[in-house]
Amino acid sequence: MAPLNVGVIGTGIFATDRHLPSYQEMSDDFKVVAAFNRTKSKALKFAELAGLPEEKVYDDLKGIVNDPEVQMLDMLLPAQFNLDTVKHAIGAGKPILLEKPIAATMAQAREVVKLADSVDIPIGIAENWLYLPCIDVAKPLLEKIGPIVAFTHNSTGPFVTQNKYLSTSWRQNPEHIGGFLSDGGVHQLALVTELVGEIACVSALTRQVRKESGTVDIVFSTVEMKDSDIIGTFTYGSAFGATDKSVFLKIYGRNGTVVVELSDKKKPVVKVRYGSSAEECSAEEVHDVPLDDTFGVNAEFQNFREAVTKKDKKLFRSTPRVAFHHLACVAAFLESSDKNGDHVKVETI
Repeated sequence: MAPLNVGVIGTGIFATDRHLPSYQEMSDDFKVVAAFNRTKSKALKFAELAGLPEEKVYDDLKGIVNDPEVQMLDMLLPAQFNLDTVKHAIGAGKPILLEKPIAATMAQAREVVKLADSVDIPIGIAENWLYLPCIDVAKPLLEKIGPIVAFTHNSTGPFVTQNKYLSTSWRQNPEHIGGFLSDGGVHQLALVTELVGEIACVSALTRQVRKESGTVDIVFSTVEMKDSDIIGTFTYGSAFGATDKSVFLKIYGRNGTVVVELSDKKKPVVKVRYGSSAEECSAEEVHDVPLDDTFGVNAEFQNFREAVTKKDKKLFRSTPRVAFHHLACVAAFLESSDKNGDHVKVETI
């Protein structure tokens, strides 16, 4: 089967550092054939890396969307542009993969879901954490420690002054709700909800620790899950002073505990202990997780390709409806904090 021709909309940091290398690593399945940036000089720089001729470089969105050679659109623009770009893609009949979060506001997110539901072409949200290998390792272990009763998710770390992503103006002056809480938090929520289920309601407090974040940048919350009695805590933020980087999800069952440990991205592990009490506690088992240098991006792209080539949007896991829930959780955190930690239901669709 011939490679799927990709048009890249937005040629910034992640497009250059991860999306393009992924496409090049999977050259039998993908071929970048066009690029867009409102600042054409940036698109030209990307084109050099991608081996594109200048005539395939656009500073007009409609130009790349309607390029007859482009079979799939990969969009990496600020979230406030997602809705309008989806409309253009649908008008051209082109499948599109949108960078997370799904939108800048819940109203926009709801409209993206509505549009995606109305057409047969695949429309996906690039939430690569849904494809982390640790999920496949942990899921069968959860069945052995059940029933699940609670969890603790913690993703915290020190402020990095040389963070290349923080240097982008749209992150420093975010139009998307929650700023870094939605930009990075939806990844964390993807991991939690994939293993524990959807969140029904939250009680949360948020704060802005760093002026460079542009808005609130940490959240501490308690949550109650949908369709189960599971309760948990969700803590996220990397705006603190000197401390260890910590990323883990600890899931408590009546018959044991599973810990997904991602603090060291190069050495992810899943740990489990069995037993219904302290007296019956087994020795800890450590399950190695296959190392994925792309952190789920390659698997995500392959899943989207499958949906496009088989013309079946249901094959793609990271749908707008899934991503809507993750952003809705962030919106609930913010609303709860505005109400001094009051219980808030997560918006549904």
